[in-house]
Amino acid sequence: MKKSILLVVFLTFFAGFNLSVAGESVKLGPHIFGELRARSIGPAAMSGRISALDVVVDNPNIFYVGAAAGGVWKTLNGGSTFKPVFDKHIQSIGAITIDQINPQNIWVGTGECWVRNSVSIGDGIYKSVDGGDNWVCMGLKESERIAKIIIHPKKSDTVYVAAMGHLWDANPERGVFKTEDGGKTWKRILFVDNTTGCADLAMDPENPKILYASMWQYRRWPWFFKSGGPGSGLYRSTDGGKNWKKIQKGFPDGELGRIGIATCPTKPERVYCVVEARRTTLFRSDNRGDSWIKVNDSKDVADRPFYYSVLKVDPTDHLKIYALGFNLKISKDGGESFETRGGAHSDYHTLWINPRNTLHLLLGTDGGVYASSDGGDHWDFYRNLPVSQFYHVSYDMQNPYHVYGGLQDNGSWGAPSRGIFGVTNSDWYSVGFSDGFYVWVDPEDPDTIYSEFFGGRILRVKRGTFEIKEIQPIPGKGEPDYRFNWNAPIAVTKNALYIGSQFLFRSSDKGESWEEISPDLTTNDPKKQRQSITGGLTIDNSTAENHCTIFAIEISPLNEKIIWVGTDDGNVQVTLNGGKTWKNVVKNISRLPKHTRCSYIEASPFSEDTAFAVFEGHRTGDMKTYVYKTTDFGKTWQFLTTDSLAGYAHVICQDPVKENLLFLGTEFGLFISIDGGGQWVRFTGNLPKVPINDLAIHPRDSDLII
Repeated sequence: MKKSILLVVFLTFFAGFNLSVAGESVKLGPHIFGELRARSIGPAAMSGRISALDVVVDNPNIFYVGAAAGGVWKTLNGGSTFKPVFDKHIQSIGAITIDQINPQNIWVGTGECWVRNSVSIGDGIYKSVDGGDNWVCMGLKESERIAKIIIHPKKSDTVYVAAMGHLWDANPERGVFKTEDGGKTWKRILFVDNTTGCADLAMDPENPKILYASMWQYRRWPWFFKSGGPGSGLYRSTDGGKNWKKIQKGFPDGELGRIGIATCPTKPERVYCVVEARRTTLFRSDNRGDSWIKVNDSKDVADRPFYYSVLKVDPTDHLKIYALGFNLKISKDGGESFETRGGAHSDYHTLWINPRNTLHLLLGTDGGVYASSDGGDHWDFYRNLPVSQFYHVSYDMQNPYHVYGGLQDNGSWGAPSRGIFGVTNSDWYSVGFSDGFYVWVDPEDPDTIYSEFFGGRILRVKRGTFEIKEIQPIPGKGEPDYRFNWNAPIAVTKNALYIGSQFLFRSSDKGESWEEISPDLTTNDPKKQRQSITGGLTIDNSTAENHCTIFAIEISPLNEKIIWVGTDDGNVQVTLNGGKTWKNVVKNISRLPKHTRCSYIEASPFSEDTAFAVFEGHRTGDMKTYVYKTTDFGKTWQFLTTDSLAGYAHVICQDPVKENLLFLGTEFGLFISIDGGGQWVRFTGNLPKVPINDLAIHPRDSDLII
């Protein structure tokens, strides 16, 4: 996740431990692992997507940071050091709010609200009364993602929550919720329908009974995203949420999408809204929302509304507006014009303005947390937050070996697994850019690295010179377009390089030329191939919704002619002769809903006919865990899922020495079986409850890389 979805920091620990187990009837539990601990090797320097933050106003050195898939972090010294305070809980964070009356009281809403295709999920709202040392879930567990939390400025037990609801299916736990007893009970006070959630919430700075709520109808499918619909709109309550009225006089006609709200502390009757429509526009009201005036419809306010739509107003100047998007835009004339500010990583999601010194800003982006002491002209980057979101991990055979992986919006990187003084940020080096996915080192040429960014854009990188060449297969004249997944798989052996679109390609000359070695291995359903028009009101054609694509490639370590392919539309294909003929064996798998994405296949190093496959259907609202094993090339499959597993599955790995030792990565952590999948236990140790997107075991050192 993320989730991923996706999305974890690098951690390693010794996987080839000796298990003294008498027979298979032993009860598997955490005691099996004793004091086994994970070792974090970073990176922090690249950091990762920050979805929320809040600061103690009376002491700005104390603040909390919420990551897209890295939990909650606290600093007591203005960011010189950070401490993780939420590791026992879901790591996808949507909102953080400090009770400024009693800053020991912290509220956290789980489930990221910047709903790209790879976001993780949440499980409700949490509260701490001791500054983050301990947390209690206060409910709303089916809200999935929480966008905003507002505490009444004079009544700490009165809290309002903007719940967005499920991203991939309809559900009723969405809208605006209120508690008056500190979270013991909740009342849903604004609801439209099962596909419309609350994306933003604001309180009048003068009268806390006046609330503004933006309701957003939105939905993702594996192949399509729709922002906007008749359920979207702006609402106001003047009695603390008992009654609501739709207030959008002056807004565009037709369907609306996501709406961001900002109130003005120095002029409470003024409210700003950025409204997604056929033409996204900034509006202003000077009568608390009774009517609205169009202010600006330029690109300055129209960056990807589903991913931004954040406005902030200077606490001392109602004309000074900050609009968050790909960059930071600042207006000093009430939104009539904007100036762009750079200096920080792109994709801005959250901003805090110090009400007692408005030149002091804290910013959360796709690249981490930044601070400014001059109103955004210059930024200092906090390089000590290890919340990078890795899609995949791999290794080479150096001594010590190096690990590699691709990061969400932060390129692809490598680092040694060990060092005299441990592994530091300075040990990490770049091997790619943009959204990084798979990274592999050529087994026959350790100076050659293959790294990938979104949509199957594969690079051949020379480590010594950083010479780069893009080597993605390109269709010839008259050939169909290639459908590469956003997270397209690549694989490498001593003899060849492989990449998958709807076809499987093989190269024997380091990507200089490609051979198509399969027919279309997907369902090729035209109804699920609408990438060019995805987005709803705002077209967002980034390859993120490319569908009917190959998602997993696995070459047997015992026989390179045996190749397994899994697709995002539910096929499992196998060839025993290097691609000359293929057989779809998914029909032989029982208890698996049709068209469930095959997220990973592991070919056994012990037997050519044995493989493991995991599937995940969360993109259709199915959160179950699906784990299977075949010992006859897919003719029959054994279901390895047990009640002890939790979270939809991303990856499975078989130990190369101990045949019955299996590792499973799910959205909710790492699970281990010592009996071939009969029993599973979640590894806790010091590993947070993070999504595990990829696993690899180094064959020489027996380290498990996560």
